[in-house]
Amino acid sequence: MIREKIDQAIGILREKEIDMWITFVRESSITGDPMLSYICDIGVTWQSAFILTAKGERIAIVGQYDVASLRESGHYQEILGYVESAREHLRSVVLSRDPRKIALNYNTSIPTSDGLTTGMYMNLQSFLKDTPYPERFISAEPVISSLRGRKTPEEIRRIREACRRTLNLFDQAGTFMAPGRSEAEVAAHVLSLVEANGYSLSWDRDHCPAVYSGPGTAGAHASPTARHIQPGHLINMDFGVRCEGYCADLQRTWYVLRPGENEAPEAVRRAFRVLRESVELARKAMRPGVTGVAVDRAARHHLVENGYAEFPHGLGHQVGRETHDGGALLGPAWEKYGSSVHLPLEAGQVFTIEPRITLEDYGIVTLEEEVVIGESGCDYLNPPQEELLYIRG
Repeated sequence: MIREKIDQAIGILREKEIDMWITFVRESSITGDPMLSYICDIGVTWQSAFILTAKGERIAIVGQYDVASLRESGHYQEILGYVESAREHLRSVVLSRDPRKIALNYNTSIPTSDGLTTGMYMNLQSFLKDTPYPERFISAEPVISSLRGRKTPEEIRRIREACRRTLNLFDQAGTFMAPGRSEAEVAAHVLSLVEANGYSLSWDRDHCPAVYSGPGTAGAHASPTARHIQPGHLINMDFGVRCEGYCADLQRTWYVLRPGENEAPEAVRRAFRVLRESVELARKAMRPGVTGVAVDRAARHHLVENGYAEFPHGLGHQVGRETHDGGALLGPAWEKYGSSVHLPLEAGQVFTIEPRITLEDYGIVTLEEEVVIGESGCDYLNPPQEELLYIRG
């Protein structure tokens, strides 16, 4: 997988006319760059530069004790070890190639493109002092966003399998839910199933799964509580497991039937129907070249024109090795999202679509589906929830 992504990165450098990309790290177990695992399968201790060029060169500058492990991996053609300082090797590599553009891992909007620490940036400036090259530094965001976003067939297979595993556990969670059981009990049951299957979670255990029952809940990014499931409640669960290092991130909604009810009240059913329509509108709007702002607008407008409040977050994010995998985002043009919502979508990207409607008397109606963008459209990676799920007393 690493060699596949390195080759992909070199192709992206050529496409974007960037001569050199440097990932510069140290003590990777402490201050790891989010991109290091894409181009290297060892941890490093001392200042280390992993350099890819548009000409296809794969160069690594590492501390002497890291040379043997890196050579064993076979990913780099030229490995330069040092004892006292990386300075001379780095200067030599850069000066001999005279790159017009040097991409570095910094960005103000996208965390996965912002792995270069301030101190290491200052070291690079020092190493290349009295040369023209610090003036040629640019953000590696265009390279990183495409490299993380353009999933290979193997990456898609892993995410699809993570979704399959996750949905199987959703089904088992639904059979466990019952009036009188608490959010925390449901979460504990799901975690026991995760452990029994030998799976790992897509995000932090304290809110994976996140379970919300009834009105007045936190609704997102909060731990399950002692609140008990009651008839008339909507239950939302946000959850995902990994497959071979790749994440799923899905949400499902249930309604707890009251005595004598065979289906949810019309207010709940209508909200679910409108929400489901908004997911479909977003999916149909997604294709290469469209921006996240445009996709978000399609779903958000549908909810508002049907009388519901806007949801207070973006419509969706990319999924891959991380649950929030960076790059282009589906969302409104809010300051906190920066440039991410204005980036054009690309084929191979995997996104969540996750609008929500809050019903004051019942709780939260929400869906979260995963989709993959193709050359001319967008398809579900998992079977979507098309009907409201029910819990009987």
